[in-house]
Amino acid sequence: MSLLDIRIPAVLLRIDRNPFHHGTLGAVRSLGRAGVEVHVVADSTGSPVRRSRFVRQLHPPPPPGASPDDIAAVLRHVAARLARPAVLIPLDDASAIAAGRLREELAPAYLLPEQPGTLPERVADKAELAEVCAAAGVPHPVTLVPDSADEAAAAAWRLGLPLVAKWSRPWLVPAGSGLRSTTLVRSAREARELFLRTAEAGSTLLLQAFLPPGPDRDWFFHGYADRTGTLRAGGPGRKHLAWPRGAGLTAVGQWTPNPQLSALAARITGELGYRGIFDLDFRRCGSTGRYHLLDFNPRPGAQFRLFADSTGLDVVRALHLDMTHRPLPDGVPLAGREFVVENYAPLTALRPAPGGRELAWWAADDRAPGLAMWALWCRHAAGRLTQRLASRVVGRRHRASPAPEPARRLVHQAGLRGRPLSPPEATTDLTRLTHLAHFTHLTDDFRDDEKASSC
Repeated sequence: MSLLDIRIPAVLLRIDRNPFHHGTLGAVRSLGRAGVEVHVVADSTGSPVRRSRFVRQLHPPPPPGASPDDIAAVLRHVAARLARPAVLIPLDDASAIAAGRLREELAPAYLLPEQPGTLPERVADKAELAEVCAAAGVPHPVTLVPDSADEAAAAAWRLGLPLVAKWSRPWLVPAGSGLRSTTLVRSAREARELFLRTAEAGSTLLLQAFLPPGPDRDWFFHGYADRTGTLRAGGPGRKHLAWPRGAGLTAVGQWTPNPQLSALAARITGELGYRGIFDLDFRRCGSTGRYHLLDFNPRPGAQFRLFADSTGLDVVRALHLDMTHRPLPDGVPLAGREFVVENYAPLTALRPAPGGRELAWWAADDRAPGLAMWALWCRHAAGRLTQRLASRVVGRRHRASPAPEPARRLVHQAGLRGRPLSPPEATTDLTRLTHLAHFTHLTDDFRDDEKASSC
């Protein structure tokens, strides 16, 4: 018998377009395995998520940049089809911010944590987060907000190079602009040029002191603050591998006890009166040993399934239980458990995992998404390699062969023929392709469609 109230469906909302968002699949599987009817409001075109046997129905999402009224209209349409209350679970910042603003309007069709409607936007805004950390006494990298291009250049020298540039509201950065939510800046000129694109980015530019990555320095904390503010589910994790390296999402993470990090998470959520799911990213300073909060995401992190305890409780199940007034079980943390995104870390996915492991895409009880991901990802990676090699060849004055030919040879060497792949075959082929990409200095083109900020 399921601990969850299976009479109450769940609606997963994601506005961001990203076919390789494995966090969506994690939420689908977590709730679906518990017997909950799962509806997905997201762009599923070309996404492996649509293949999951745990998806009851897919619904068209609001367009990128949709207004709160547009988002509300889409959710009301889904609610009318369900004809009963549902737990709403936003899966990206834009969705979480919209859900916070619309909470009263969407009730009683949707069940959401009770908290100030502007709080998700406040913590997701990078400029606001610096002030929140200062008020709560939580370490945060020194951050400057320039008012002009000249101030941006001066701030670069003041903070020291390299430094980190962030757009305060990354969910407003337009797709296809070439702008990234987070950028490592290596010169005052780069800082100046970024500031000049402020209007295009849609929010304020922040310049932040750079904390160098290193062994045991990148950490995250996933949790759920229940209706009383008590932290339930989740826990601290150590990021062993990021993609892109040093500034991206968690490709390999491990559940690692860290009382200091747990205390910081409790402090900041308590000070804010935060309720619901959250994902915090930390970096430990190599000189002081202090953990600095880099990001506060008011929604599940993509690797939230790492923190499924001995009862199977994770932050998504905790939300559903709490919103339906069911007790949350007291499980035992499974420290040492790993989470691996196999398209970013194929070799790690093949190694033994004594503490247990969850893969982002492959699951024995839900095979279709994993198979679909490998076919899509191999085509995606091969296409990126083709574009990169073609642009390099075109840029040469003397071309020995047509531009696409080197890429075709590289893809053939990797064994990618567009055929359906089993997980072991796909892992081997992608590993070979990745090694070839390193050899030709093309790994930067594997930067996927996810934003450079941690998720």
